[in-house]
Amino acid sequence: MRLALVNDERREAAPKLSGCCLGCSQPMTSKCGTQRVWHWAHRGNRSCDSWWEPETLWHRGWKDQFPLEWQEIIQRDEKGEKHVADVMTGNGQVIEFQHSHLPAQERIAREAFYRNMIWIVDGMRLKNDRKRFLARGNLLSVPLAKNLFITRSPESCLPAVWLNCTKPVLFDFEGFDLPDGSPREMQGKLWCLLPGRFDGYAVLAAVSRSWFVDAAKMREQIIPTDAIRWFVQKGLTARRWNYARPPHFGQPRGRRRAKY
Repeated sequence: MRLALVNDERREAAPKLSGCCLGCSQPMTSKCGTQRVWHWAHRGNRSCDSWWEPETLWHRGWKDQFPLEWQEIIQRDEKGEKHVADVMTGNGQVIEFQHSHLPAQERIAREAFYRNMIWIVDGMRLKNDRKRFLARGNLLSVPLAKNLFITRSPESCLPAVWLNCTKPVLFDFEGFDLPDGSPREMQGKLWCLLPGRFDGYAVLAAVSRSWFVDAAKMREQIIPTDAIRWFVQKGLTARRWNYARPPHFGQPRGRRRAKY
């Protein structure tokens, strides 16, 4: 964990500092070595949160985009179960950063627990995931609008474990160091898979990292899922109507159609 209570204040780990866990109030030890990011750990290698995972530089880089008071927020449900949210915005939306493999059962449990949440997934953890996304980018060549795409085969370009989420999932295929070989049109973007399908299509929205961070600070819902759903349905309906029209619909016979 990044934070612990030291003299009743939330503090980051520092050498020779002792503190207590935000969640269970048990003693914490500051780990300030050279191999991993500085962090707090429960004494005796225990954890009070079964959803905890070791924090990487990628986790810390994302947390650093947000105010410290938004980070590592204890959440409780009506049954008394509690977990530590990576980030909770000022408007109450939880952002979970996921680097390691996540079993489907735990993913479902987290979505049910946090309810108002979105995922950011480290697309750099497995090299093949990023390569496959870049190689299959042509599958996203059916744009409904700028930075909004549909595809019938999301499994061909995205990790399968995330395809059936009930919350938006943003894939980070760059991390904080731009890898070599990224196409210019894909640079600096997060790729958001919306929950659900629309006439059999999966919908992806490309958003910049800076836009996402600004939206988290200003918007009640970072990704306007309902508005995008409405736009997609409208676009698909219009597309079906255009495909179904006779070639000279609405034009006098014998007159050539205008070219646009």
